[in-house]
Amino acid sequence: MSAKLATNDLEAFWMPFSANREYKKAPRLLVRAEGTHYTTDDGRRVLDGTSGLWCVSAGHCRPKIVEAVRKQVGELDFAGTFQMGHPRAFECASQLVNVAPPGFNHVFFTNSGSESVETALKIALAYHRAKGNASKVRLIGRERGYHGVNFGGTSVGGIANNRKWFGTPVARRRPSAPHPRSRPQRLQPRRAGARRRACRRS
Repeated sequence: MSAKLATNDLEAFWMPFSANREYKKAPRLLVRAEGTHYTTDDGRRVLDGTSGLWCVSAGHCRPKIVEAVRKQVGELDFAGTFQMGHPRAFECASQLVNVAPPGFNHVFFTNSGSESVETALKIALAYHRAKGNASKVRLIGRERGYHGVNFGGTSVGGIANNRKWFGTPVARRRPSAPHPRSRPQRLQPRRAGARRRACRRS
């Protein structure tokens, strides 16, 4: 049995995409946020250049957003969507459809980017099965592309290190498209021809 840890011990939290041992020797802790900046535990302001890993593009702690969240949690914090629903979910979906380009007529809500990619891959496969194209199963990912950390997103992602530890289920051969910033001389004729043939077979 593990020894009891103090509540502020760093060991219990296994951090994603982080060199855990090195980080915990010299931790960098963020304790507050406002607008476009974080505040560290030693009082420094740090620019949030990634918008909280793309989760807070409107900025941190905006009063209007804080109040909207507080109001909704006070009314109903969660309602499942399996054979039931909540008016706000339908309202939000309708508003999104109204501002989306023509042809985007339905909304499927997810909880993260990884879940969104996973869901999109499943929808694509299910769509072709429903259309009678059950053999259309090849998924093409872009070189150096990041599509989340679930099995589907890792499989179509173009970052080899994200796949190498998980074996055959996610590392099996699949066609890839070149990264948009690839220099032309990096694409050898044979490889480019193989990509074209793979795309035609799909």
